Amino acid sequence: MKNIILMLCMMMMVAAAKFAAPQSTTGVASTDLSATALSIAAARKAISDKPMEYSGYNLLATALIRRAQETSDASFYTQAEDAIKKSLQIAPKNFDAEKIKVSVLLGEHEYPAALESATILNKRVPDDLMVYGLLTDANVELGNYEDAEVAAQWMLNLRPGNLPALTRAARLRELFGDTEGAYELMEMAYESTPSTEIEERARVLTQMGYLRLTSGSTEAAERLFRQALTAFPNYPAALGNLAQVRITQTRYDEAVAMLEQRYRGVPRTENLYDLAEALLLAGRDAEAKKTFADFETKALAESLRKVNSNRELIFYYADHAHRPGNALDIANQEYAWRHDVYTLDAYAWALHVNGQDAEARKQIETALAVGIRDSKIFAHAGEIALKLGDRAAAENYLQEAVSLHAIGLEHAQLVLAQLPRPHAQR
Repeated sequence: MKNIILMLCMMMMVAAAKFAAPQSTTGVASTDLSATALSIAAARKAISDKPMEYSGYNLLATALIRRAQETSDASFYTQAEDAIKKSLQIAPKNFDAEKIKVSVLLGEHEYPAALESATILNKRVPDDLMVYGLLTDANVELGNYEDAEVAAQWMLNLRPGNLPALTRAARLRELFGDTEGAYELMEMAYESTPSTEIEERARVLTQMGYLRLTSGSTEAAERLFRQALTAFPNYPAALGNLAQVRITQTRYDEAVAMLEQRYRGVPRTENLYDLAEALLLAGRDAEAKKTFADFETKALAESLRKVNSNRELIFYYADHAHRPGNALDIANQEYAWRHDVYTLDAYAWALHVNGQDAEARKQIETALAVGIRDSKIFAHAGEIALKLGDRAAAENYLQEAVSLHAIGLEHAQLVLAQLPRPHAQR
């Protein structure tokens, strides 16, 4: 028995050394002094000092998840999962590790599994603030918005004005159509974020800018994105959104340069799709064609995984490749497991290009019934209504799209201008 215990201890020490050693695959260089990088280093030091204490692994996993969120690099979630496995080996059922495990599931887009695990944890400890946050996140991604709202409200009830609840409540307000209310909550979140939390402040600023961008305030949006990039240079989300500002300004080559920079830093497949569309707008057709082909290859390779670019792939097949059957195949696959507003929009558009407009209208109206005010969704709803011969509804949806002065309004304007005028009464 003593030999077995000794062997187990030696195995744990070897594993601890692995976690404590600097990992070249993390993307955290020794010269990186960001708050999250320092947290990762501190957690590894804690593991090195006390390899048999589970808390160090929890700290490391938490820091790695934050790094994944900052960089959009999914490999950090894999490393976080490894750290949590080690924590649970040392202390099975430790509650903090189980919560962090749910965060990893969310990062890996395993939303049904995350919801199931968070529900179990909520029954175990009904007054844990962050478990309600996990429930909110999972339900939002699956399209269970009423359940998400209940969970977010519990967060505010337990601790009024807390930062995690403010950002989640803002997300829900945006989805429910209250963009200004969402912005006010994000302002409160920004004011509550310590100045030392550089990455978190950049994230909040970017979300504030996004809210301004989607409501047509491009100048205000640009100021916020630039502020985020000043605080956190090359922040991928801010770069991508600033590129969208450039697209609304018809400064397409600048948008391309920003999207190329983002893709170099974060070579995720969906980022290729945005780059290809920008290249097309810039008149660089040969480059766009090559980038779309590269996107399709990569998107198909990951299409059966939960972390995928399937929504972008649907629109690629529908709008660029003109392969409606492929679009609907991918849309059916996504719709089978999640019904958030953006998936419903993509599914509806796939149905539309396949001539199934009655079902398409049902799906897109389900999305709009949540309250979302998105110019692209309104434009899609207008075209679907027009195909069904409902001119009044089509005009209403298209005017809504144009009124937002946001991304996608040009196409809505074009369709609206081409609407047949009703015959004058005699």
